[in-house]
Formats: sequence, structure tokens, C-alpha cells
Amino acid sequence: MAQALWDSDTNRLQPGKDYRISLQGKAGKVALNDDNNDNNDISDDNDAAGFPLFTFVDESIFQKETFKAFISLLDNYVSDTGEPEIVTPEEEAENHKFLDSIIRSATMKIAHKHLVEKNLSPESDTEFKKQLYRIWPDSSGFEHVFVGETRRGRTVIGFHNWIQLYLQEKLGHIDYKGYSVDANSPQPDENKHIMALQFSWKNGIKPKGSIFMGVSPEFEFALYTLCFLSSPNEHVKVQFSLYDVEIVCHHYNQKHIGTTYPMLVRYQTPPLTE
Repeated sequence: MAQALWDSDTNRLQPGKDYRISLQGKAGKVALNDDNNDNNDISDDNDAAGFPLFTFVDESIFQKETFKAFISLLDNYVSDTGEPEIVTPEEEAENHKFLDSIIRSATMKIAHKHLVEKNLSPESDTEFKKQLYRIWPDSSGFEHVFVGETRRGRTVIGFHNWIQLYLQEKLGHIDYKGYSVDANSPQPDENKHIMALQFSWKNGIKPKGSIFMGVSPEFEFALYTLCFLSSPNEHVKVQFSLYDVEIVCHHYNQKHIGTTYPMLVRYQTPPLTE
């Protein structure tokens, strides 16, 4: 099923053509101070990247329906987890517009058909939209995963979306610190569609985060929703293209997504072409 979603993602950007990134160095480890200590200084000794992560993005893609609707949601949230969210009628309308665009996409249609066949989702688009609304906007799942949050202004939590990362870096709010890799992880590559990285945002630090790169909003939304509804496990293994991936998907009260993100387990080297 993951392969079918991947194949249907015609809005996916091509690395090196539609966007380019600069990995630079491996980020250092970050030791966060105790929660009772308000001084959580981030040492530049951990910064292995003197330049931004993104060197180019073809922003014409952002005019496509799902991208445009997705981007309109990114400024609807207060990043501090201690601040209450107030949803305006305009923001609620933007939520509905985004879900409508996602449901119309070929990628989500594939996921929806599969979920209906497994008796996990209603067949009606109207009822399916209500289910998606409950899973995502009605909880903090969308904000946590796609927008990002800060805890006590010092630690960045969530923030697993490349579009938000690019737009915030463009505004000067992101300081990319370098890529993250451990002994069991595949080596990073500027042409891979998944990477782990470290960055600071709004004076907080994300010690390590893993994100899809260059994929469309409908692909992430469809894949994460599929994993959440079809598996009780919080670690779902999927395969598509050259990627063996583990989707981490924490359930909240079995009705909402707490967090979800990809972890690259294995990358198959593409065959050489003559």
C-alpha cells in the first residue's frame, strides 16, 4: 500500500532539480538542562552547519491546490504548548478547505479505498472528512507533526515537515545545525527523500528530528492516517521505492495522533544504468 501511495504522488519534488539541500556536517549531541532551569543555552560547538539547509526550492509547486491549502494552516497555531489555542471561523474554514483538497487527491483516494475495504473508514467522503478532522485538527496532532511546538520556549517538539522547515528557515527563524546519524542508520544523502537533522527554532532546540523531504502534503497525510488507523502498533514498517522505513505513530486515547514521523531503516542503492 505504501508503494501505491508513493507511485501516486505526482506532486513530489525531485531532489537536485526542484529543490536542493546542503547537508554540511554531522550535528553534535545536545544536553538539555533540567526542566526547572530556565537557562537552556545552545552551544555553537554543536553547530556543524555554517549555511542554511535549503539552497533552492522551486516555489511554483506551492501554488498547487494541496500545497497552497496546507501552507495556509501553518500560521494558525501558537507554538508554546502552554498557550491555549483559539480557533477562529476563518481558521476553521481553512481546515475544511485543506481536508477537501486532500480528499480529492489521487493519493488520499487510494488510502481511503483501502481503509474502506478494511472497514476502518466510512465510504462517504463527507463522513471520511469528519473522521480526518477528529484525528488531526480536533487534536494537537496536526500542529505537533506539521507545524511544530515549543515546550517552555527551550525545546522544540514535533516539527516533522519539510515545507514548514523551508519556510521558517527562509524567514530566518531556523538555524540548521547539521544532519543526525548513528551507527545503525543509513548515511545521509542530499538526494534521499528522508533525513534526520538538528536545528534550533524560536530559541528552542530540536536535538534530532526525522522528516520526509520533497514529498507532497497528501502523501504524508495519507500515509500517516493509514498507519494510524490500520495498525495498533506504534512502529509500522513500510517499504516503497528504495526505502525501508519505520513510521513512528503514537496514539493519543486511540482516537487522535499524538505524533508521527518517518525513520529511515535501510536504503537500497539504485542499480547502475549504462
